[in-house]
Amino acid sequence: MIAISYIEWSDDTIKRFRKKLLTWYDENKRDLPWRKDTNPYHVFISEIMLQQTQVNTVIDYYLKFIEAFPTVFDLAQAPEDKLMAVWQGLGYYSRARNMQAAAQQIVFDYKGQWPKTAKELEKLKGIGPYTSCAIASISFGEVEPAIDGNAFRVFARLLKIEDDIAKPKTKTIFYDIVKKIIDPNRPGDFNQAIMDLGSSYMRAKNPLIEQSPVYEFDASGQDGTCLNYPVKTKKKPPQKIPYYGFIIKTSEGYLMEKRPKTGILANFLMFPLVKKTLTEIESFENYFKSNYAVEIKNAQLSDDLKVIHTFTHQQWQISLVVADLVAFDNSNFIEVTSEELDYLNLSALQKKMNKILA
Repeated sequence: MIAISYIEWSDDTIKRFRKKLLTWYDENKRDLPWRKDTNPYHVFISEIMLQQTQVNTVIDYYLKFIEAFPTVFDLAQAPEDKLMAVWQGLGYYSRARNMQAAAQQIVFDYKGQWPKTAKELEKLKGIGPYTSCAIASISFGEVEPAIDGNAFRVFARLLKIEDDIAKPKTKTIFYDIVKKIIDPNRPGDFNQAIMDLGSSYMRAKNPLIEQSPVYEFDASGQDGTCLNYPVKTKKKPPQKIPYYGFIIKTSEGYLMEKRPKTGILANFLMFPLVKKTLTEIESFENYFKSNYAVEIKNAQLSDDLKVIHTFTHQQWQISLVVADLVAFDNSNFIEVTSEELDYLNLSALQKKMNKILA
């Protein structure tokens, strides 16, 4: 059995902490649109949007999304192009697709009724342990701690938990610790209070240590080691992947390719991208003709035209090639006019490449 290093609270301390935290939350909680009620659909949409996105950015997107898709039934039946248009600008588009898939599971598999436990909610597409516990606790009162970055930071600092949060097993360690502390009568409010605490007084940088409403419980704050927590090994830098990006001009615009149904930037229309191999492509014209049934001419690689785009684990480094279209016989490729580029639902990466054309 692995020994866990942290300060363990007595039952009395836990009760005092709950009371202090929730009193502060009741008086100071953030006025957020998804906190107006405990509707599981509203909690679900907000929690998915808040992944990788700041709260202030999410507010307008959330309101626009709920207006476009007021219920889980509306989301389940939404055309993909409308869904992507409403989501546009939030990035990580797989989140929107997974959200719709989860909505369809609820409508068809659960007959429109939301699962009420974290265990059942986690069976839905795109919902992991944190999101399932957040929905279960906020909407259905299940006593489940929602362990995200804020919770890692808050409890690591309060209890001086020495376990490395970069390791997968550590989430289970935090879950077991917080499970004993979470308020059984108000689990949803408790989890949201921890979120607010972590984004205000106990933030990652420049924490307001002595002003914190729970300072008396903050072991690392009191001994000056606050910024040592949470313990986390450095993340590996994103893998650099070189590509050629092809700006293939047509008589009225450009030739674009629909990306595969799975993977990064799935289903988006983009300028064709080709991974650079260990040996350079000898002839761009021959490569396109033999691999794509697309005939181009005058292909020129420009040293001045480059785009770099970073995803979570990858950085695409794209050298742009300008060419003219002769003919094509491939249903994955379509001609797009210059005007259409201005209003099509395009990825952030494609928009970067569009700027080259300006």
